[in-house]
Amino acid sequence: MVDYFSIKWVDGRVRMLDQRLLPQRIEYLDFTDYHEVAWAIREMVIRGAPAIGAAAGYGLALAAENSNSGNLADAVRELKEAATILLDARPTAVNLSYAVERVMQRVTASPFTDFAGFRRLVFNEATAIAEENVRMNESIGRNALPFVPEKASILHHCNTGALATVAYGTALGIIRAAHEHGKKVFVYVDETRPRLQGARLTAWELQQLDIPHAVIVDGAAAYIMKEKGVDLVTVGCDRVAANGDTANKIGTYNLAIVARAHGVPFYVAAPTSTIDLSIQSGSKIPVEQRLSIEVSNIGAECIVPEGTQVLNPAFDVTPAEYITAIVTEQGVAYPPYSVSLPSMVAAAEAKRKVITSE
Repeated sequence: MVDYFSIKWVDGRVRMLDQRLLPQRIEYLDFTDYHEVAWAIREMVIRGAPAIGAAAGYGLALAAENSNSGNLADAVRELKEAATILLDARPTAVNLSYAVERVMQRVTASPFTDFAGFRRLVFNEATAIAEENVRMNESIGRNALPFVPEKASILHHCNTGALATVAYGTALGIIRAAHEHGKKVFVYVDETRPRLQGARLTAWELQQLDIPHAVIVDGAAAYIMKEKGVDLVTVGCDRVAANGDTANKIGTYNLAIVARAHGVPFYVAAPTSTIDLSIQSGSKIPVEQRLSIEVSNIGAECIVPEGTQVLNPAFDVTPAEYITAIVTEQGVAYPPYSVSLPSMVAAAEAKRKVITSE
């Protein structure tokens, strides 16, 4: 097994595994400026909602560390400018805005009298966000164990493992936890067009974990459910609205409909930091539109006729009615999600206040 991580703070730098190069190459990049971090998020050097949130937090820590302002008021203004640039990097994943807003709220609410205190405060909050993500993911895996039979075939979309988080993983963490508890799992991995996060990243992670798996094309899900049998579907999410509508990698909505047609439970793994109670339904979730070249080209080769229009939404929104349950670190949310999700978020906030006060 390769010892790898998605993101880490190392000697005043933010170190990221360049996920664009996997599985052929394992290469880490160091970033010393928040502009570079925003670029890394936008270009998908790092991806996955929880990992993006951690990157944004550390980006702000770099902004505070590198501030050349003559006074604290100017340093805070610079930090706000950095927050704006980081927020613009990718719009759909709420973890990004969650991390940025959390750091900025801490700066606003906490007294500091010198630059050392200012920098320490921003860094500590960024570190807390990253460390919390690891604990959240491990708890999600444990909370989902009852849903996984002792011998299970699982269909997984996109990548939600340690690469997409700070460590362990969310939906892939469910699979990992089942495997570590001795359950015999086999994973059908959607290739996840157009950037192939399933084929490139999830298959690589499952290989590292020694979990049996097979990569399938996205359009094969219905065939696999009917002919091979699938016990459950696990997916992650980039944002969950208050009513349970869930934004995730494009193709998730298709998969949810197919799962419903075949009577297969459809589970969403969601740290409470991914739940956005300010948005009442999925129709309000902004969907990132990415470059057409991701669809029209494979590597340097164009595969569509010249002049062909290409649409490339990075995400779709799965209506809550297709979701069996949403697994959080605080427990499992069931319909009606407008009732269960707020209770999960409230429990997480109460726990965080206790930890902060200790």
